[in-house]
Amino acid sequence: MVSSAEFAKLVAAVAEHRDRDAFARLFDHFAPRLQSYLMRLGSDSGSAEELAQDVMVTLWRKAELFDPAKSSLATWLYRIARNRRIDSLRRDRHDFTDDMEVFDTVDDVRDADGMIDMQHREDRVRLAIETLPAEQLQLVRLAFFDGLSHSEIAERTKLPLGTVKSRIRLAFTRLRRTLEADGVLEAG
Repeated sequence: MVSSAEFAKLVAAVAEHRDRDAFARLFDHFAPRLQSYLMRLGSDSGSAEELAQDVMVTLWRKAELFDPAKSSLATWLYRIARNRRIDSLRRDRHDFTDDMEVFDTVDDVRDADGMIDMQHREDRVRLAIETLPAEQLQLVRLAFFDGLSHSEIAERTKLPLGTVKSRIRLAFTRLRRTLEADGVLEAG
């Protein structure tokens, strides 16, 4: 497995020398993960693949902007992917809504209500995450904010793979119960 420090060295090689081998290693590792992430966010397979490739092109062109002191490479790339997806959705929505301007006023009211509801849900989820035991919280952060696989988490934390999986599963069970009790999720 490749560590964050090794990823940072590979990015530096791309930034300083346009090292194709370093980029190929980064591409092989991150492109499929980014595509999967984008699909989990709701993109179809083709769009997710296109956006993931766009993110990797951004890495190639702007590798010098990556600062390992500010975030992990995974966090940086996932943030770029998320932003590219949002930009794509806005572009698509804009193309669609140009023909639908008559309905904008009603939609704005609904969007405002939706934004308030979404912000409330996000606040409740954030609070629920903060109540997790420290060992579960650490693993959830590594998996979902740093984008590490369960195997990578096990290697980094020196925990058995089964322990990593069970703690993450326990964290999600706890979060589901908390969010159902708060009315954020429907019990099911």
